[in-house]
Amino acid sequence: MERSAEEVHRTKFITPRRLRKACIIPAVRVLHVVTAFPRTEHDVITPWLVELLQRLRRAGHEVEVFTSAYKGAGDHVFAGIPVHRFRYFFRRWENLTHEETAPDRMRRSLLYRLMPVCFVLAGMIAIWRLCRRERYDVIHVHWPLPLALLGWAAQRARRTPLVTTFYGVELRWVKTSLKPLKGFVAWAARRSDRVVAISSYTAAELRELVDVPVEVIPYTTALPSPRERRAPRHAGPATVLFVGRLVERKGVAHLIEALARLDGVPARLVVIGDGAERPRLEALARERRVADRVEFRGKVSDAELQREYATADVFVLPSTLDARGDTEGLGVVLLEAMNYGVPVIASRVGGIPDIVVDGDSGVLVPPGDPDALARAIERLVRDSAYAERIGEGGRRRLATHFTWEAITARWDRVYRALAP
Repeated sequence: MERSAEEVHRTKFITPRRLRKACIIPAVRVLHVVTAFPRTEHDVITPWLVELLQRLRRAGHEVEVFTSAYKGAGDHVFAGIPVHRFRYFFRRWENLTHEETAPDRMRRSLLYRLMPVCFVLAGMIAIWRLCRRERYDVIHVHWPLPLALLGWAAQRARRTPLVTTFYGVELRWVKTSLKPLKGFVAWAARRSDRVVAISSYTAAELRELVDVPVEVIPYTTALPSPRERRAPRHAGPATVLFVGRLVERKGVAHLIEALARLDGVPARLVVIGDGAERPRLEALARERRVADRVEFRGKVSDAELQREYATADVFVLPSTLDARGDTEGLGVVLLEAMNYGVPVIASRVGGIPDIVVDGDSGVLVPPGDPDALARAIERLVRDSAYAERIGEGGRRRLATHFTWEAITARWDRVYRALAP
């Protein structure tokens, strides 16, 4: 039957809220406030957040993102997610975010050190306008230093429940180089309707600053189904694998030192990833006379990375505290190794102990201790039964605590408890 023009008009402009009310299963409309978000499918920015938002959409929720522009880029849709971008500077210099972190940019010049003021003010105005036009059930602020101010502006436009997630780095900044901002972080936590940390370590750090309830919800990563189980220990040198950025807090220098201490243990180190520390690490390998046993692979394709996990004998994440007091927020790369049943060794620092239960799902060693690293590697290489038990323990830990299904369900409960 042919519809009237008035009926067509009404159908065309059904709002998400009206549609939600007509559905049996209620959706929650959530605006995620983030510093940066992928511009195209080639961006590698926060892939775990994109995965979470896509899963929340598949669970029936309405998710949108509010973030900064990059050289004048406007609003768009990424992976089915509406992205609202705000302008904050002249197009030519509007690159405080995305290509590298804002703190790294700010160290370069006075212009970038002044730009955050424009960033915050422009963001506050833009989100106020957006929340006057649109009605959201929940505002979710990620990285509250300084985005808590944008959350505050959103609530000034329309009273909406606020969730704030702490990732840890902002807490370490205010404890070291940004001590005057401790009060700001405490204020951000107190005014939130729900406070979430990505690890027990981050939750404890936050409670040192402010006495508020903190829920721990980790994130995870996309984990492909391994094509086959990891092969038993092969003849020849054992393969020790590291995957990550080559920066100070990853502690790769200590891993190279540990390799040099492996007397009588045939082992080679494969380093996947790149970063500013690479020249220094290559020089250290030459100095310790293990350059012929260390292979720096740089960035590799997903297929190559999967092959390395499938053939590795041991995976090591030797993280430490860097000069700025920063360390591993969680260490999801450990989950990638556990997915293949690779026994893992990691430092007892940051959020890593939430993933690695010492002697069960992995081996924990003191940070910055090459001797302890060497002993842990030697035992896993020499004792195949022990290595197999640790690898299987990692698989179990992954399946029970770090699946996307479990994490998505926990966020679903948070949003539904707050939504009007």
